[in-house]
Amino acid sequence: MLRDPAALPRASGLLLACLIAWPLLHWAQVSPAVLADPANLKVIGHFLAGFLPPEHGREFLPLLGRATLETIAIATIGMALAMFVAAPLALLSARALSRADLGPGPGGLREGLLRNGIRGLHTLLRGIPELVWALLFVRLFGLGPAAGVLALGLTYGGMLAKVYGEILDSAERAPVRALLAAGARPLPAMVYGLLPLCARELTSYTVYRWECALRASVVMGFVGAGGLGQLMDQAMKMLNGGEAAAILLAFLLLVLAADGLSALLRAWIERGHRRPGRNGIGSDGFSFLLALAAALGISWYSLDLDFAALAGNLGDDALHQLADFWLAFFPPDLSADWLLRVGRGALETLAISAVGSAVAVAAGALLALPASSTHGLLRGTARFLLNALRSVPELVWATIAVLAAGLGPFAGAIALALHTSGVLGRLFAEAIENAPAAPALALRDAGAGRLTAFLYGTLPAALPQWLAYSLYRWEINIRMAAVLGFVGAGGLGQLLYVELSLFHQAEASTVIIAMLLLSLAVDQASAWLRQRLG
Repeated sequence: MLRDPAALPRASGLLLACLIAWPLLHWAQVSPAVLADPANLKVIGHFLAGFLPPEHGREFLPLLGRATLETIAIATIGMALAMFVAAPLALLSARALSRADLGPGPGGLREGLLRNGIRGLHTLLRGIPELVWALLFVRLFGLGPAAGVLALGLTYGGMLAKVYGEILDSAERAPVRALLAAGARPLPAMVYGLLPLCARELTSYTVYRWECALRASVVMGFVGAGGLGQLMDQAMKMLNGGEAAAILLAFLLLVLAADGLSALLRAWIERGHRRPGRNGIGSDGFSFLLALAAALGISWYSLDLDFAALAGNLGDDALHQLADFWLAFFPPDLSADWLLRVGRGALETLAISAVGSAVAVAAGALLALPASSTHGLLRGTARFLLNALRSVPELVWATIAVLAAGLGPFAGAIALALHTSGVLGRLFAEAIENAPAAPALALRDAGAGRLTAFLYGTLPAALPQWLAYSLYRWEINIRMAAVLGFVGAGGLGQLLYVELSLFHQAEASTVIIAMLLLSLAVDQASAWLRQRLG
C-alpha cells in the first residue's frame, strides 16, 4: 500500500491551524447561534425588508445627488493634498537621487539617516487608517468634508510617497547620476533625468489611488466627514432601509463609473506613451493637466473649504487651541489597567481580521468555482453575487451585522468575511482562468473526472496566487478591523471611538499606537509567510 509522503506535514499543519484557530474564535466571540435568535432575526428582517423599494422622493434625491458630488470632490481634493504631501517626501527618501550612491564620499551617513527618517514618516502616515485621521479632525474642526480631505491627504500622502519613491528607485539611474555628478541639485536632476522615465508609472498609480480614495471618502462619512457615507450612517442609525438602499445603489454606480473612468485614463496615458517622437508633455498631456485643474477648481468650489474659518471657529486663540488639542495626545496613557484594556482590544482586532479573512478564503474559493465556469447562467450569477458582496463597504456590512449578532467583535468578523469573500472570490476566479489548461486537459484525456482534473491539474497552478491574494487581503483587513468598532463591532476601533468622543486624548493615543504596531506586525508576518510558503 502506497503512502502519501506529504501526509505527516499536512496533518501537522492541520493540527497547528486548529490550535491557532481556537483562541482566535474565542477572542472574536464567534457564536453562530446568535444569528438564529428570534429577536435578532426579527430586527434584521424588518430592516432588510425596508430596503425595497429604494427611496426616490423629491426631497431625498437632491440630497443624494449633493452627497454624491461631495464624495467625488472630497476624493479629488484629498488626492491633490496627498500628492502635495507625497512629492517632497518621495524626493527626500528616493535612493536614486542620493549623491552618496554615486560612490564613497562625505554625506553618506547624513543622507542615510534622513532617508530612513522620512521613510519612517511614510510608515506613520499610511499606518494610521484614514478613518482614524478623519475622526481626529472631526473632533477638532467639527462635522463636514474638511475632515475627510485632511485625512485622505495624510494617509494617501504616506502611501503615494512610498510608492513614488519605489518607482523612482526602480528607474534607470544613468541620466540622473550624470546630472548629479555634473553638479546639478536633486530637484533639477529629478525633473530632467528621472521624471521623464517614470511619468507613465507615476500617473497611472495616482489615477488608481484616486479610484481608491473615492471608496475611502464614502467610508469616512461614517464618522461625520461628509459625503455619501455620512448620509448612509444617518439612514442606518434611523433603520431607514429605503434610504440605505438608494445610497448603496448610488455608491455602486459611482464605483462602476470611477472604475470605467480610471481605465480610460490609464489607457489614454498608455497610448500617449506609445506614440513615437513625442517630447515634453504634448497636447494630450496638456489636455490632461487642464482637465485636472478644472476638476480641482470645481471640487474646491463645491466643497467651499475655508480652513482659516474652521480654525477661527476654535476661538480667538485658534493656534493655541490647536496646539493644546494635539499636545493632549502626549504622553500616551501607559497605566497598567489601560494597557490591559488596549491589549484585549488588540487581541480582538487580530481575531476579527484572522477569522473574517479565513472565512472569506473558504467562501471565496467556493464562489470562484462557479464564477470561473463555462456555464453562462452559473457564471453570471456567481459573478453578480461576488460584485454585490464587495461593492458594499465593510462598515455598512458591520452595521447590518451588529443588528444580526449584537455589539462586539463577532459582528466585525462577519462584516469582513462578507466583503472580503467578494474580493477574493473574484481574484481566485481570475487565477483559475489564467492557469494553464494543459495539465487538466491531459488528466481528463487519461480518464480523470472533472473534480480530479481540477484538484491535480488546475489548482496547483492557481494556488500560489490564491495564497498571495489571501495574505495581502489579511494585511488590509487588519487595518479595517481596527476601525470597524466605530459602529460597535468591537476591537481597538470601539475603544478609540469612545475615548475620542470623551476627548480622552492620552488614552486615544495609546490605542492609535497599538493600531500602528499591530498593522506593522501583521505586515511583517504576512511578508514572512509569503517568503516561507512561496
